[in-house]
Amino acid sequence: MPPRTLFRSVAFAEAATWTLLLIALFLKYVLHTGEAVMSIAGGLHGFVFLCYVASTCFTWVNQKWTTGTGLLTVASAVVPYATIPVERSLDRRGLLHGGWRLASGGAEPRGPLEKLQAWVLRRPATAVVVTLVAVAAVFSFLLFLGPPDTWFA
Repeated sequence: MPPRTLFRSVAFAEAATWTLLLIALFLKYVLHTGEAVMSIAGGLHGFVFLCYVASTCFTWVNQKWTTGTGLLTVASAVVPYATIPVERSLDRRGLLHGGWRLASGGAEPRGPLEKLQAWVLRRPATAVVVTLVAVAAVFSFLLFLGPPDTWFA
């Protein structure tokens, strides 16, 4: 899966989970249906948000985006549906084109981030398992903390 396909898929999924979250908010606060739908939608959105951040950072390193482009792209996940126009803008400007430069036979990695990315690209099955465990650990910790509105109360 090339960088463009990975990034586009996760950007779309992040926007789609915004829809679920907004519907859940409407059901909870306008129709007063309770917490169940909110918990499911919020959890799913949180998980996809973390996946979006991880895939954005991975694509950022591969495509050698500027710091500003990378930070804007990560921040776009905070605004409902913003990942879609950001993805389209990156694609139009050619910032998603090409393959994985550090894959087998590709460029030589420089620095710790590129070395990590080269390891991931050369051992994809192991990397997927490690990534899923890491995302699940962060997700579980955030579930343990509870909803963001209770963190500072």
